Amino acid sequence: MNGLSATGYRDTFARDHLPPADQWPTMEFTTPLLQYPDRLNAGAALIDVPTQQHGPDRPALRTPDGTVWTYGELRARANQIAHVLVEDLGLVPGNRVLLRSPNNPWTVAAWLGVLKAGGIVVTTMAALRATELTPVVAKTQPAIALVDHRFVDDVRAVQEASALNLTIVEYGGDAADDLTCRIEGRPTEFDAVDTAADDVALFGPTSGSTGVPKITAHFHRDILSIDNTFGRNTLCLEPDDLVACTAPFAFTFGLGMLVVFTLRAGACAFLTEAANPAQLADLVAEHGVTVLATAPTAYKQILRSGKTRQLGKLRAAVTAGEHMAQSTWEEIRDELGLKVIDGIGATEMLHIFISASGDDIRPGATGRPVPGYRATILDADGNEVDAGVEGRLAVIGPVGCRYLDDDRQRGYVVNGWNVTGDTFVRDEDGYFWYRARTDNMIVSSGYNIGGPEVEAALDTHPDVVEVAVVAEPDPERGSIVCAFVVLRDGIDGDAAKVKELQDHVKGLLAPYKYPRDVRFTPSLPRNTSNKVQHFKLREIVEGETRA
Repeated sequence: MNGLSATGYRDTFARDHLPPADQWPTMEFTTPLLQYPDRLNAGAALIDVPTQQHGPDRPALRTPDGTVWTYGELRARANQIAHVLVEDLGLVPGNRVLLRSPNNPWTVAAWLGVLKAGGIVVTTMAALRATELTPVVAKTQPAIALVDHRFVDDVRAVQEASALNLTIVEYGGDAADDLTCRIEGRPTEFDAVDTAADDVALFGPTSGSTGVPKITAHFHRDILSIDNTFGRNTLCLEPDDLVACTAPFAFTFGLGMLVVFTLRAGACAFLTEAANPAQLADLVAEHGVTVLATAPTAYKQILRSGKTRQLGKLRAAVTAGEHMAQSTWEEIRDELGLKVIDGIGATEMLHIFISASGDDIRPGATGRPVPGYRATILDADGNEVDAGVEGRLAVIGPVGCRYLDDDRQRGYVVNGWNVTGDTFVRDEDGYFWYRARTDNMIVSSGYNIGGPEVEAALDTHPDVVEVAVVAEPDPERGSIVCAFVVLRDGIDGDAAKVKELQDHVKGLLAPYKYPRDVRFTPSLPRNTSNKVQHFKLREIVEGETRA
């Protein structure tokens, strides 16, 4: 298929469900760093190689409570987990392993151990509910789930409702069969499975606008490619860096910043499970963080909380997930002399592909294609347009969209280009300027929230007759979820009902997806085909912002 190498997997599920070769995007490997051998295991490249290069005693992971794991300790635990996966749990190369946990050292060890053992990692957020995990499990069909003991209930609920033979192993607790106990006495050496560079290593669920997640497939070489492009050319971590990022590992932004880029540089990741922006700023100052990556909203909230000076020791700051306002960027530059590295990436592309750093930054612009990528603007018919003309952002590089068994592949790939769903304009100097999202995704504080998913959750409430969800502009979060709700006769749309509906959504979906604004209306605008006219609702909330 598409010139793929001989697989190292006995379980060929991943390759069997990749899209047909004629639906793939164009893949290009245009720099020396992007030339790979046929056989490559990203797990070994991320922990074995840096441990050898920088020494086993170098700090690899730190947490706010003072925990420190060295490269040698991280490698040993990853290898021991690989032994448990293969010898106790019967992992066959090519099997999928679900991970569910906040960002902590054991999750990094498990992630690396799965790759070295020849498994395919399916990393999910601890915040997801059973209803959100169910389609991910159904599409990826994991054989094993490694789950933080505090977040196992939803996985067990999915297991009980599924026909899959899913083995769940908890970690971080004190049970006798906890993964952290199972590894005791296991060998600290493990020869990584001989995987092909183009074997699938990672399934990344997207935040689907339809409520049904798309599953992106990324190869072992792809994991290194994001470092050999953005990591090595734009971010440029140094071995003495301490790197913090608020994005969970399930977001490939967080995976890249805290695992891929950091380990390959021989640097140290500072792992926080939860911290609001003000707390984050204090942690950065207290622990001497030198590189911070978080959403534009968080930077803005740090500014408004009076904590900007807590970021004074940062050598670099990165943002992605939503567009950073030029005013926010300039305020940080003026107060700290720090030029925030903005960028745009996508789960389909694994990480950032347009960005700029240092003196190459043009305030207000997202940047230019990172070395290894090229980008353009397409019109509605898929034709490239001239500089200065708005259109759909499209990109080609060493990674690209390959949805797992999903007809939506045809919509993302156009004439070989990956089309991201964003409206941009390119200037004469090749800088790309963000305009808007082209679909109905709501981007709030860096999180992608599918409007139809929230609608579906509200629809399950017995008092809701109809509902439509749109993005409402918000100065702090970029956008918030706004729900227009038609209640059944005799039900009062008061403040108590607003809270009831919000709590209802929180019980079904990750809490960050709940509608912060609930508006009761006697009816929804519909066209002659009886379809809800979301654009009219957007006009209402956007008009209020302009007023």
